[in-house]
Amino acid sequence: MKILDKIVRDKKLEVDKLSSNSSIKELESTSLFSRQCISLKDSILNSSGGIICEFKRRSPSNNNINYKSNISEVVKGYQKAGAAGLSILTNKQYFDGDIQDILEIRDITSIPILRKEFIISEYQIIEAKSIGSDAILLIASILSKEEIKNYSSLAKDIGLEVLFEIHDAEELEKISGENIDIIGVNNRNLDTLEIDLQNSVDLYNKIPNSFVKISESGISEVESILKLREVGYQGFLIGENFMKTDDPFESAYNFIKEVENEI
Repeated sequence: MKILDKIVRDKKLEVDKLSSNSSIKELESTSLFSRQCISLKDSILNSSGGIICEFKRRSPSNNNINYKSNISEVVKGYQKAGAAGLSILTNKQYFDGDIQDILEIRDITSIPILRKEFIISEYQIIEAKSIGSDAILLIASILSKEEIKNYSSLAKDIGLEVLFEIHDAEELEKISGENIDIIGVNNRNLDTLEIDLQNSVDLYNKIPNSFVKISESGISEVESILKLREVGYQGFLIGENFMKTDDPFESAYNFIKEVENEI
């Protein structure tokens, strides 16, 4: 079984268990559910670098990215570095993330938080809002066109923005326009885990200009950012590149300042 299929299979079991423990009504009654979300889309467009910094302990391709760094300290550092947004993994089984990570940092940052998760149910979207997320990720390869339409509509109804992630041109056919804010091209093949930045280059002109366009995964060089900016990309999600260092804040700060000096 491919890794993505395993993740989705296990996520369905997890969501079934979670929804039996806490009802949607209970999630909607939390204090954070009623907060006004911060726009990730606007933050990307208004920042000089457009860089979304990620907090990630491990992944299916790397079992030990960073278990030493404290999430609160890293997030404070990312904000000081000039990050346009934060990407927080909440998948426990494959990334060692947790919804508690978002709850821990919500009050210490004023930049938007993307809940990076394998969303396969409406419950997870309600949950995302209840823990203080500003945006959610919808992955085209694991959802039908109808699911994307319904999930993005629900997200909009409760004030969340939507990052729609694609891996190839065929997945663009699943777009349900008005409720999607950002389209991200993942340079990592989620089946093989191989990375190719050319994927972003090839797909750019196939994405409608009505969406903010970002490139995700495998970005580790300032030169790559500059190349992708020349293509037209407005934002860049960078995960492992900062987290694999001893000091993610310093790594992000130096990287972002170098990008800003070059543009």
